[in-house]
Amino acid sequence: MMIARVHHFRDIERNPEYLHPEKCFPPPPFDAVKRMWFIKDGCGIACAVVTWFLVLYAEFVVLFVILAPSRDLVYSAINGILFNMLAFLALASHSRAMLTDPGAVPKGNATKEFIESLQLKPGQVVYKCPKCCSIKPDRAHHCSVCKRCIRKMDHHCPWVNNCVGESNQKYFVLFTMYIALISFHALFMVGFHFLYCFEEDWTKCSSFSPPTTVILLILLCFEGLLFLIFTAVMFGTQVHSICTDETGIERLKNESPTWEKMSGWESMKLAFGGNFSPCWFNPFSNPSYISAEITILEVAEEASGSMTELEGRYQTSWMSNLHRSNYRDILSSGPYHQFYSLSTFI
Repeated sequence: MMIARVHHFRDIERNPEYLHPEKCFPPPPFDAVKRMWFIKDGCGIACAVVTWFLVLYAEFVVLFVILAPSRDLVYSAINGILFNMLAFLALASHSRAMLTDPGAVPKGNATKEFIESLQLKPGQVVYKCPKCCSIKPDRAHHCSVCKRCIRKMDHHCPWVNNCVGESNQKYFVLFTMYIALISFHALFMVGFHFLYCFEEDWTKCSSFSPPTTVILLILLCFEGLLFLIFTAVMFGTQVHSICTDETGIERLKNESPTWEKMSGWESMKLAFGGNFSPCWFNPFSNPSYISAEITILEVAEEASGSMTELEGRYQTSWMSNLHRSNYRDILSSGPYHQFYSLSTFI
């Protein structure tokens, strides 16, 4: 059974004047919000390009140096299909992790009108980020690279040119897993090919010259070993964060939990989208809360802007299949957060 999230408040009263809402600009309307997410960071873009280049380099060496000259067609076919499938899933996961909104809180929603619309009671608190002028939900942190507050932000990863947060953590976990798998597979084939070439004539075990073959194989071996260790450690760290329901930033800051922690299995199901199934390993399958957010966007585009209409139509579409606490969290985390009265804070 899904465990509902509990939001806690400090006994400090903060009114709109304290938040300086007059310095905030209203968020853009529905039709002005772009659904494509891409961080324009030079370092991140360079790291993403390098990532693709290294995967394509491994593809080149495996296909044209190791498998193509092999006399065993069955060995070449099986390993070629397996390696290409894993490489495709790795690059697809990388693209989804890079181009998916990690859970950004809308900028500029800390306006005086919006704060007053929350109808806060004495003692209730809302938190404003002074950098992006947003009302911060629980467990949100500001990223200086993305220049946004990110819900359940774990860290900013330059290799995917994006933050790892609530909405794209699944894709980042899959990316690290598939990179670790193709690195291990490449190391296995490099070792087997070295043994084969030592037993045979080097001129017959590769279509390239022996020195070129050795250099290409050593570079691939170094790349595979380096990324196997790095991505395996990252994969384990991310799975541990999901199972303990604690992000990397929260662990680093040693923050005391102000939320009701979920069990490890429930956290895994929330992060990967429902009960265990092959969809967990599919980078083209959205977690349940992302699919729900897409539904909100479609409804919101047709709605007139009335919260009553939006909430009513949204409830009839899929509310029956989702716990109400998660439904409120999804509404408060999406790009149309300003149209919901932040009932999770009230």
